[in-house]
Amino acid sequence: MRTFPVLSVVIATHNSERQLVPVLSALVQGVTAGVLRDVTLVDHGSTDGTATIADAAGCAFLSSVTDVGVRLRQGAAQSRGRWLLFLSDCSILEEGWAREVMIFIETCERRGQAERIAATFRLAVDGYGIGPRIGEALAVARLALFGLPAPGQGLLISRSYYERLGGHPTGARAERRLIARIGRRRIHLLRPHVLMPAKDV
Repeated sequence: MRTFPVLSVVIATHNSERQLVPVLSALVQGVTAGVLRDVTLVDHGSTDGTATIADAAGCAFLSSVTDVGVRLRQGAAQSRGRWLLFLSDCSILEEGWAREVMIFIETCERRGQAERIAATFRLAVDGYGIGPRIGEALAVARLALFGLPAPGQGLLISRSYYERLGGHPTGARAERRLIARIGRRRIHLLRPHVLMPAKDV
């Protein structure tokens, strides 16, 4: 039996006003699909309109420290869903993401795999020409060879698994270090893409 909504989205922000609106707009389909419960923005020192956008979009807004690992752990603790989706402040999810996430969650829970597997999205790099395509190809190769998606590709993980792993570590490269803890064999690649700027790949 479905017990949605079960998903909380956590985004670390810092002066994210310009890129945040399309990121949050793409999350609306999670609400209409009945999977998205809440969105938490964990901010460090924004001096632009990030807080205003969060309020207008109905997001929780938490002021925090510089360390991104600490911020993401705080965002997870603040949220209420039993599944967590960590995104960057420039990760725009493709149409259809909510359905794929629902299927993944239902399958994991039905098979008793919620504490053994996580997921990420396919990467699409914003822009025309060969540069963005090279970025996409490198991301695919990095994921295939090392099991290391870019942090902005998103990480979908059950709260119980996240807590068992100790959450995001403190210090540099917190997102990549958590992914390394999960391990390449336990990260499933979802079909929808997440669109990111080339500079963040």
